[in-house]
Amino acid sequence: MLGHGHIPNQAGHVGSLVETFLPWTGLAVPVLLLRALVRRSATAAVAVVLPVLAWCSLFGGTLLDKRAGGGDLTVVSHNVNENNPHPARTARALADSGADVLAIEELGGATAQYERTLAGTYPYHAVRGTVGLWSRYPIDTPRTVDIAPWPRALRADVRTPEGAVTVFVAHLLSVRFTPASGFATAARDTAAHRLGTALRTEPSRRTVLMGDLNGTLDDRTLSAATSPLRSAQAEAGAGFGLTWPASFPVARIDHILVRGVAPRASWTLPATDSDHLPVAATLKL
Repeated sequence: MLGHGHIPNQAGHVGSLVETFLPWTGLAVPVLLLRALVRRSATAAVAVVLPVLAWCSLFGGTLLDKRAGGGDLTVVSHNVNENNPHPARTARALADSGADVLAIEELGGATAQYERTLAGTYPYHAVRGTVGLWSRYPIDTPRTVDIAPWPRALRADVRTPEGAVTVFVAHLLSVRFTPASGFATAARDTAAHRLGTALRTEPSRRTVLMGDLNGTLDDRTLSAATSPLRSAQAEAGAGFGLTWPASFPVARIDHILVRGVAPRASWTLPATDSDHLPVAATLKL
């Protein structure tokens, strides 16, 4: 647990694979404890305390409820799944979430349905490729962020009553695991580096990144995109806020990351017809 950063990440990206599911390493503890009890070994039982302490040092603070009241802006991000069988129903659920600013990834061929369904709640929107941004407040200068051969990220300024906020919406490329090639993340990692460059060179003091990064914040290869920002879930959430797969979430790959604003609360929304859970946060501008 403590040495995950030293796991080699060259062949098969084993380090990234372990870090994606790092909190689940704690499941080894009850197995070790049962083995110690079966052997009736006091030494083995004491040794179990070491991984418990290691897990708590890494993730104990995550279990605390850090949510607070207040905030000026509520944001929601959702990968709606391009194969979503009920896009209009998903759009209505997002409109009912109370979000002031809504980021959607993997629009696919249902873009027009989302635009029609959300128009009554959000008078302003911008779409670039498979990602879109909807807002109660005016959107200025939306443009594509070049992270992949086709549009998968955008940047725009949202003019809120508390002043402008720069919003990035991104969907990094998918990863796959096969016995032959291991954890295939090369395309995603390249996109993360391009997104990171855009974030580091962004002059706006208040910046929010929302989207599906197809990886957790523990994954070292995403640090190019995640290190310039702070996680709303880590600062103002309760628990891990796991998002994928929606039927039994095992990883948080959907994120709301910020710079120059203060997260007040972060949470996941109820499941829609997507294979991801939506994520939400309230921010103090």
